Amino acid sequence: MTRDRLAGVAWAIGASGALAFAVVPLLWMVLTSVKTNREITQDTSLIPQSLTTANYVSLFSGREFGAYMTNSIIVTFVSVAVALILGTQAAYVLARFRLRGGMQRYIGFSLLMVRLLPPIVIIIPIFLVAQGVGLLNTRLSLIVVYAAFNVTIVVWMMESFFREIPVDLEEAAMVDGDTRFTAFRRIVLPLAAPGLVATGIFAAITTYNEFLFALVLTSTPAAETMPIGAATLIGRINVDWGAMSAAGVVGALPIVIFSIFVQKHLVRGLTMGAVK
Repeated sequence: MTRDRLAGVAWAIGASGALAFAVVPLLWMVLTSVKTNREITQDTSLIPQSLTTANYVSLFSGREFGAYMTNSIIVTFVSVAVALILGTQAAYVLARFRLRGGMQRYIGFSLLMVRLLPPIVIIIPIFLVAQGVGLLNTRLSLIVVYAAFNVTIVVWMMESFFREIPVDLEEAAMVDGDTRFTAFRRIVLPLAAPGLVATGIFAAITTYNEFLFALVLTSTPAAETMPIGAATLIGRINVDWGAMSAAGVVGALPIVIFSIFVQKHLVRGLTMGAVK
């Protein structure tokens, strides 16, 4: 067997192992969600002996899971949208303009340092501020906190995308009569769409799965998000494994659907067709 064929076999084995590592837990969760709790705890077989939808029915019949899902979707959508609107404009400024003392080279990294702080370090000050302004147990408190943290990621990621777009395209548009903002909206944003979508997906997944701030800042189903709702299935005596698996499947659906709709932008060239 030649060296190239051996390398191909090794790559295939590695890829298969990585795929199995990622897919098997998800498959296990889906199959567990259609088992009874008795079968989950007493039968070690991965394949369910009988299918049941009782776990899904119990989520929405007596556990307020619909409210948790609604809160998660609203908080994620609004906070990511605000972060993208504000962070994209800030990233464009850092990529195109020079600040006094060359500060544009350090602002992006400085913003990222805010994200690198352990959340537990700043959770108490944030709780006290939210309590002082009367935002505890509201969606608005989560939206403000998540948007503030996501802006740092948006600025850091989008700045590099904007730097890759030729300045000549904007200058040509401005020569034709566009203002700086119009050139940004008509020329730069469409070319940066792959980066914008990738950044939005990353921010949405991070926000949707966030647990600590949602746990501290909310206390009732009126504002609690899906991760908090799933945690309520863990009791002091036992764990409702079937309902937790169903909650994982239902909770993952919005992100999966969102990724399917925007995946075409992730493979599109950054400046495809821009310069001929």
